[in-house]
Amino acid sequence: MTTALDLALNAADGALRTLFAKPHASRTCPTVPAQATDLSAEDKALSGALMRVNHVGEVCAQALYAAQALGTRDPVLRKHFLDASREEGDHLAWTKDRLDELDARPSLLNPLWYAGAFGLGLVASRLGDRLSLGFVVETERQVEAHLASHLEHLPQGDHESRAIVAQMKDDEAHHARTAEDAGGVRLPAPVRLMMRSAAKVMTTVAQRI
Repeated sequence: MTTALDLALNAADGALRTLFAKPHASRTCPTVPAQATDLSAEDKALSGALMRVNHVGEVCAQALYAAQALGTRDPVLRKHFLDASREEGDHLAWTKDRLDELDARPSLLNPLWYAGAFGLGLVASRLGDRLSLGFVVETERQVEAHLASHLEHLPQGDHESRAIVAQMKDDEAHHARTAEDAGGVRLPAPVRLMMRSAAKVMTTVAQRI
């Protein structure tokens, strides 16, 4: 039987792996065959900044799912959160590898982003499973919209980054639908607005720091 201590230790291990270990993907990184990327210095810097934001989003996803898995008492729902976390782990690895290829660094504030997202996920889990799932639905829909905007702003010639972001967008839409099918309820409008405002602050800061 899984104990509270086991869950807490697993959550701590996940935090350390997310923040300090090299992530490894279970799926092959998306690519566009026969389309090589050749970027100017300006476009390379832009892609690096945008992919840093996307990497921060995946750091936060790991924190959110870990906290929600820790907070629920339903073993089936806990497995749902952990399975989603593993799928998001592919995104974490892809964005980190792409940052390396672009000679760009991750956000210096990743520990702060992780802690904040973990706290939000824990609060959401305490509100009940249906609201916790609703939090996932809203988060994933906002991330999907954010990734769609990145597809508009990434350099057209950055085929590698664009392929990664396109696959991530599809995966986030799937996670939202899965959480909704599992019983997630729509969050109140003020909560959705607060989430968008917090995300805007995070993406603006992460693009630079």
